[in-house]
Amino acid sequence: MTRQILVTNALPYVNGDIHLGHLVEHVQTDVWVRFQRMRGHEVRAFCGDDTHGTATMIRARQEGREPEALLEEMNERHREDLAAFDVIYDHYGSTHSPSNQKLVNEIWEALRGAGHVAERDVTQLFDPETGVFLADRFVKGTCPRCSAEDQYGDSCESCGAAYRPEELSNPVSALSGAVPELRTAPHFFVTLEDFRAFLEEWTQREGVLQPEIANWLMGSFLSEPLRDWDVSRPAPYFGFEIPDAPGHFFYVWLDAPVGYMSSTWDWCEQTGEDFDRWWRNPECEIHHFIGKDIAYFHTLFWPAMLKTAGQPLPRRVHVHGFLTVNGEKMSKSKGTFVLGRTYAEHLSPHYLRYYLASKLSDRVTDIDLNLEEFTAKVNADLVGKVVNLASRTARFLKNDSLTEVYPDDGGLFEAGAAAAEEIAAAYEACDSGRACRIVMGLADRANEYVEAKAPWALRKQPGKEEEVRAVCSVALNLFHQITTYLDPVLPRLGEGARALLGVEGPPRWDAAAVPLTARPVAPFRHLMQRVDPERVEAVVAASASSEAS
Repeated sequence: MTRQILVTNALPYVNGDIHLGHLVEHVQTDVWVRFQRMRGHEVRAFCGDDTHGTATMIRARQEGREPEALLEEMNERHREDLAAFDVIYDHYGSTHSPSNQKLVNEIWEALRGAGHVAERDVTQLFDPETGVFLADRFVKGTCPRCSAEDQYGDSCESCGAAYRPEELSNPVSALSGAVPELRTAPHFFVTLEDFRAFLEEWTQREGVLQPEIANWLMGSFLSEPLRDWDVSRPAPYFGFEIPDAPGHFFYVWLDAPVGYMSSTWDWCEQTGEDFDRWWRNPECEIHHFIGKDIAYFHTLFWPAMLKTAGQPLPRRVHVHGFLTVNGEKMSKSKGTFVLGRTYAEHLSPHYLRYYLASKLSDRVTDIDLNLEEFTAKVNADLVGKVVNLASRTARFLKNDSLTEVYPDDGGLFEAGAAAAEEIAAAYEACDSGRACRIVMGLADRANEYVEAKAPWALRKQPGKEEEVRAVCSVALNLFHQITTYLDPVLPRLGEGARALLGVEGPPRWDAAAVPLTARPVAPFRHLMQRVDPERVEAVVAASASSEAS
């Protein structure tokens, strides 16, 4: 049965470049999307820039230009950086768009009309040097629950607590370093407690959230009255002005997730597709991929907004953990806070795609990028096991073709075909690490076969030409099967394998089920180089020097 699937990523903030932490999520999503397309499903993927807020306004002011110019420049940079890692969306939009403003206003009208909005004065931290009220992420201090230092003003990365910035101990402005002052202004709130019964049911519904997220929500938020959600900011602020409250602007977290809808809307306008078929169709599966730091926005606030507006709810919210490097939080001073474009200047993006995919699972666990393991794993798995199958055998079929009938291989190809559904189930569950482990097991057995048959030795014996051809035909078919299973992770390797064996068209999952016969083998070209440890060191050095400059 063909499924209709709409996939979104958390929107990168426009004020910074794409870094390796972002790429954990984008790679995970792209692998899942490519797998679903290989299975024949109708899939569309959407993302865009999260544009509004104090940081954008301050940076544009410092650079002496309008915010819109900054947005245009960063949107292009983000798309370029993602494309370098073969992450391409059907539409990559922006929350600062007419369509987003239209949809935000509609949702706001629905919230107002349903009586879920309250107004009251708020005493908020104000930066006396920059002259602005401070958004949550621009206040840092000590967590009021666990006393962890250097935490942002909305949530603690150490204990997961959510709080208001004025609850921090020893707060400072992340914009200027000044000690913020308390000032009072009217704010608008969504009365989230109104949605308690709905949220208790929806967050605990089987299949919507990973168990650890569902349990966390019940234990940390739904075990007590839900706080009203502050959804406005007073001027000055870069964002959409609230239509029925001049001088007040929608808080960035109200309009950011609506960007999923507006990106779809803009794509529909460009392609002639029907927006209602994608966002107002209960048969269309909506999947969000996000990091654990923004899980409560997507599992409490966002579903409340959608329910009020009469929009379908996500079929599933996929939550992943953070990225550490060499066992520690990414560090600019140590050169381990690495931008995507810095990495791509020195190393193949496909190395990183494979390493991250091999580590990702269906659990909300952090991933460590150990640089020594990264080098060893890519070289051993991709070069030593997968590409090695073709490089050691394809040259013996130069100006020749695969055998007319697939040879007896002792059941290797059949065993690989039988693993298809187990591998597919792992990809479906976002457990690409398990999928990679199964495929590497197939590669191990394929290499054992080649090593035992030793075609390089056979070809030196008179009258063994057909036996060499048979061995190489088996090896190349196993190579094609393996690269088919890895295609969601390594699309360029899959493309190279298909070109070698004359397989036309986009990758198909069922291509791994039937062996290839009687087709010419193209001259072998190097499909992947080994990771050079000096280039890994160059990435770290370039990242550290960039911070120093």
